[in-house]
Amino acid sequence: MRGVVVEAYGVVPVVRDVPRPEPEAGAVVLKVEATGLCRSDWHGWMGHDPDIVLPHVPGHELAGTIAAVGAGVSGWVVGDRVTTPFICACGTCEQCLEGNQQVCPNQLQPGFNYWGSFAEYVAVPYAEVNLVRLPDDMDFATAAGLGCRFATSFRAVHQVAQVTAGEHVAVFGCGGVGLSAVMIATALGAEVTAIDTNPDALTLARTYGATHTLQPPADLTEVGRPHVTIDALGSSDIVQQALRALRPRGRHVQIGLLPAGVNLDVARLIGQELSWLGSHGMPAHAYPEMLNLVATGNLNPGRLITRTITLEETPAALAALSTGTPAGVTVITP
Repeated sequence: MRGVVVEAYGVVPVVRDVPRPEPEAGAVVLKVEATGLCRSDWHGWMGHDPDIVLPHVPGHELAGTIAAVGAGVSGWVVGDRVTTPFICACGTCEQCLEGNQQVCPNQLQPGFNYWGSFAEYVAVPYAEVNLVRLPDDMDFATAAGLGCRFATSFRAVHQVAQVTAGEHVAVFGCGGVGLSAVMIATALGAEVTAIDTNPDALTLARTYGATHTLQPPADLTEVGRPHVTIDALGSSDIVQQALRALRPRGRHVQIGLLPAGVNLDVARLIGQELSWLGSHGMPAHAYPEMLNLVATGNLNPGRLITRTITLEETPAALAALSTGTPAGVTVITP
């Protein structure tokens, strides 16, 4: 099969023939129909993830059709249309048995722990726990984002922050995760403020429902103190801004990964009874609610896609993330 291969950190990858994965017991192999280009893939390419071993194939948000089924997998057959969370949980540990697969200590992540979806085929371990059946009318490009950015935002906004109609939500960082959060919070009836340095991203945020858009260092309190702040980028400066902006008893949700040594204003956290909430992906069993909202038209993740590229165009697109993130979501069709 053809795959995008990282042979050295920070060096533009190459597209070449690599061995096609075989389905191990409990796993399936998917023919990749679409996969997203995410900043997390850039971090991996730059050598920021200790789980990656070179040579390596990136890619962790994907959709496709089952091409082969491993021993012990029931309920799934060749040809089924599926996606999967980027966190492939084991299904048997304490956290999994309690329904918290997104924090499974035995998790495997395609594109990080093993070769990912920037290729024609990819393996999915623990298939019975992690596969999500796609509606027949959902295209693969739309479905690819459900494996990471859109599903991550859905859980963060709806299930972790528990945003309700009439609340004010401020989203810091309008990449794929942030724009998804804008769309989802708007669908839940919230008033949304989007904050980003990129004016093109803010234009998209308005089309997805943001009432207010701001470029740093604008004062967020000018549009009202939010009930909920979301850091969809991962920045020490953003965290401080978010905590200062929150109204008393407000909730901050951290999605973006933060550098080590971040200092928080704990006195404000205590004195204002603020909540600091982490959110990490979404388990497969939680997808039906989101898929129902997509089916009814309340959510339209396909609108987030602004660019589609080929496998051959992927190395240059990955390297280009070093100089900035294009507005919207880029999808690769191998």
